[in-house]
Amino acid sequence: MTAYSLWLKRGCDVVAATALLLAVLPLLLVVWIAVRVMLGAPVLHFSERAGRGGRPIRLVKFRSMTTATGPDGALLPDDRRLTPFGRLLRRTSLDELPQLFNVLAGSMSLVGPRPLPMRYVARYSRRQARRLEVLPGITGWAQIHGRNTLDWPTRLELDVQYVDMLGRWYAPFLDLWIVACTVPQLGWQALTGRGIAAPGSATMTEFQ
Repeated sequence: MTAYSLWLKRGCDVVAATALLLAVLPLLLVVWIAVRVMLGAPVLHFSERAGRGGRPIRLVKFRSMTTATGPDGALLPDDRRLTPFGRLLRRTSLDELPQLFNVLAGSMSLVGPRPLPMRYVARYSRRQARRLEVLPGITGWAQIHGRNTLDWPTRLELDVQYVDMLGRWYAPFLDLWIVACTVPQLGWQALTGRGIAAPGSATMTEFQ
C-alpha cells in the first residue's frame, strides 16, 4: 500500500464528502420529502453489507421499494415492490446520496468496490475475496465499466484489479479518473436506464 491508500485517501474522502453534502443538502431535503410522501415511513433503508476485512457495515440509502408482503408475511419480490417513483430514484442514483454519511463515518470511501451482502463473503474465491482488502465505495472501477450489466465474475475481477492498482503510484489519478467518468455516466444512466439492473432482473441477480 502507498501513502495515498493508507492515509491521504481517507483525508480526501472526508473533504470531498463534506463538500458534496453541503452542496446537495437542499436536494437531500427534497428527496427526503418526496420519499415520505410517495412511499411513507421509513424514509431511509439500512442494509448490512460487507465492509473492509469482511466486517459488517450498515449501508444507508433512500428507500425505493414498498414494504408490501405476501400472505405468508414475507416481502414480495423486488420487481413487485419497486414503484415508478422508486425506479426513478434508482435511475438517477438519488437513492444513494445518503451514503455520503457512510463515507464521513469511515465505513466507506468515495471510490472502491461496491459493498455487497454479507452472505456473499463465504462464496468468494480466494482471489475475489481480495476486494475486501479496501474500503467499499460509492463508485468504483467496476461501476464505470458497466455496473449491474456485468456478469459476476467480470465485476468481481474488476474490483480485484482496482485493489491491485491502489498500490501503484498512479492511484490518486485513478480515483480522480473514476470520479470523472462517473459524472457523465450518471447522466447517461438517467437518460437510458442502462446499468441500473442486471438483464432480466429488477435490481441485481444473486451471486452464487
